[in-house]
Amino acid sequence: MDDTAASLRDMQAGSAAQEGWPVLAIDRQRRGSLVDQIVAAIAGMVSRRALPVGTKMPSVRQFAKVNGVSTFTVVESYDRLLHLGLLSSRRGSGFFVARSGPDAPDAPDVPQAPCAPAPGAAVDALTPDLYSGQSEALPVGAGWLPPEWYGESTLLDAVRHAMKIPSGRLRGYGHPLGFPALRQQLAATLSDELFAVEPEQVLLTHGATHAFDLVLRTLTRPGDTVFVEDPGYSNLLALVRHHGCVAVGIPRGANGLDLDVLAARAAATPPKLMFVNTVLQNPLGTSLTPAGAHRLLGLAEQFDFWLVEDDIYRELAARGEASLAALDGLRRVIRIGSVSKTLSPVLRVGSICASGSLLPELVRVKMLTGLTTSEINERAVHEAIGGRAYRKLVGRLVQQLADARERSIERLQGAGLVPLAHPRGGMFVSAGWADPAGAIGDLSGRDIAERALRAGILLAPGEFFSLAAPRSAWFRFNVAYACAPALLAFLHALRRGA
Repeated sequence: MDDTAASLRDMQAGSAAQEGWPVLAIDRQRRGSLVDQIVAAIAGMVSRRALPVGTKMPSVRQFAKVNGVSTFTVVESYDRLLHLGLLSSRRGSGFFVARSGPDAPDAPDVPQAPCAPAPGAAVDALTPDLYSGQSEALPVGAGWLPPEWYGESTLLDAVRHAMKIPSGRLRGYGHPLGFPALRQQLAATLSDELFAVEPEQVLLTHGATHAFDLVLRTLTRPGDTVFVEDPGYSNLLALVRHHGCVAVGIPRGANGLDLDVLAARAAATPPKLMFVNTVLQNPLGTSLTPAGAHRLLGLAEQFDFWLVEDDIYRELAARGEASLAALDGLRRVIRIGSVSKTLSPVLRVGSICASGSLLPELVRVKMLTGLTTSEINERAVHEAIGGRAYRKLVGRLVQQLADARERSIERLQGAGLVPLAHPRGGMFVSAGWADPAGAIGDLSGRDIAERALRAGILLAPGEFFSLAAPRSAWFRFNVAYACAPALLAFLHALRRGA
């Protein structure tokens, strides 16, 4: 630990020390999350035996109260310490110091978290643990951030306000398009920042995946060709196939989409539509250039197909990045939005912006398959994103991600991995081995992910994001968790052939 981390006090004098309550001098201006600081401080205390083996830790609520942090932060911190093997939990009794630990939380020789191998442990792109947030595994491959990164007070205040729904609104199912005030708010924001849109062109959904499903149900039939990015969003690949469509991959790499391949494949078999992640693409973190976006629109015009713009990461990107919807004006572009990356994925609220002629059919399909969406969730989002606090929250989040991304790339390179692309922002870094044969032998990404799962680490291998098995093993790393000692220890051990 550096001097700043060491300044996190081991214990308060007197009764607090006797009870084993870590009272930490948390630096809220310091780079890194509160969870990182808490884990580093307690790991150091355990290593120096300031917290001897067998010491009972305070309850989650006690720790939160003494240190002035949220219970969500403490739960996440204790979970990480459990994964490191520094704490153990006993049902009905609480948390206890289990053993001596590392000198620093990011030291490469940190022992792996002990975890009994799960019989038949396996992962795929729809593994529930990648989405539930309830697993004890370290969520390195997941798509959510630590709760404190989202601005818990803003979110919880918004939810409480939404629960005060007028009694008259408890009748009926809600508006088929979604909560009117939120649609007006989204339309106004888009009109100010990207392109002119009316509230009647905004349809609210249960998140972005629900939006993708509605588009596929509305515009495609079994056997239709659908272009997707390769690699691209894992759930989308499965969803296209589920609808009986033929998924054709268009290569996407560090320099963006391969538009020459797109043109050739469209000439051979014109698609009905194409899904494209314009800004901070998942899993690579890259964005289309303005020139690339213009050419893509030209190809859509030439071969007469819809472009479905997955735009859920735009708030995490620098202003001025290319927007297909802005360039096209919703003539043949359908824009998908979401708040799951800036508020919390718990609030399942997404949106579709489409032309006035297309939207009524999308609404009809939405009602056929689920009637309406949750007005309470939509009211909570409306409350959360409407004020200055939200803009500050997003600004802080962008900076936290930038810091975490820089550290993650450094740590992953230290473990022998090379980024597939240099992310322009966002929450993911995808990386693999430059010489996999020399580093990991013939292990596939899925092989490594299953081995990691047995060690208590949840990885997302390249197989999840690709139409065909990648030629070498790589993973999408969530930068909020990519510096976790257990992950780095696992990667170093893997490289050593352990």
